[in-house]
Amino acid sequence: MQRIGGFELPDDMALPITPSGSAYRYRTRSRVVVSAGKVGYRRRRSHALAATRRCPILVDELEAQLSKLADDPPGTDGEWELVAGRSADLDAPATRALPLPTTGGSRLWLRVGGDRIGVSPGVFVQSNAELLDALSRAVSKAAGTGRRAFDLFCGAGFFTLGLARNFDEVVAVEANPVAAGDLEVNLREAGIENVRVLASSVEAAMDDADFARLHPDRVVVDPPRGGLGEAVAERIADSEPERIIYLSCDPATLARDLSVFAHRGYRLSDAECFDLFPQTPHVEMLAVVSRE
Repeated sequence: MQRIGGFELPDDMALPITPSGSAYRYRTRSRVVVSAGKVGYRRRRSHALAATRRCPILVDELEAQLSKLADDPPGTDGEWELVAGRSADLDAPATRALPLPTTGGSRLWLRVGGDRIGVSPGVFVQSNAELLDALSRAVSKAAGTGRRAFDLFCGAGFFTLGLARNFDEVVAVEANPVAAGDLEVNLREAGIENVRVLASSVEAAMDDADFARLHPDRVVVDPPRGGLGEAVAERIADSEPERIIYLSCDPATLARDLSVFAHRGYRLSDAECFDLFPQTPHVEMLAVVSRE
């Protein structure tokens, strides 16, 4: 009997793993370190720099960007973000390399299903080029259709645009004002008008009396590695959604948060793993809980 958080998985409920199409050349986002005229990655469990101009898991155009940076290192030490995406018309690959933190730079675009998602520098974006569509489809299928959906930790709208086509109203919450601005632009360019964007932390949004009075049919959450935490999980349960769709990059914090939902009368109805980071122990997990 497998267990996740406070839930026992029935023997006939497997944990399917959706793999990348290839174990190599899948990564479209990376952070590198510039130190004393060298460019590379930190050694495992160390601050020591492993200088390199190649990385075989980066998509070709992003490895070329890494090589260019290593051949002409910046004069200032620090971290750099390398990102690959598409041009505005989605016809050609495009990359950027910028120091962190950054407050400027050009947007890149992702093709997610039939949608175009623009992302500014510093805004989180899923980094496996081969699983973008699979993640989007899985969340959309798990959410289904309904009257109102919450999209919490929504970023630039990776899931929001799809949800908007399946629900009468979507309330999207994102703490990063740049990401929230990207979402507004992406919605406008897609001609979508039934999404309310709140540029706010999830905690602050839930403290708002008007927000607290909303009762969604579905809640989609894609939090950072630290997860929701007990207080936010309790507040989500207080809003009484029929179904909660939780995408997690950390099984430990996912199990902790699911235990809150288990104690609030939810049951695990579906679970799926995505091999988002091949050749590493990390896995992305989609868990769906429903009210009993």
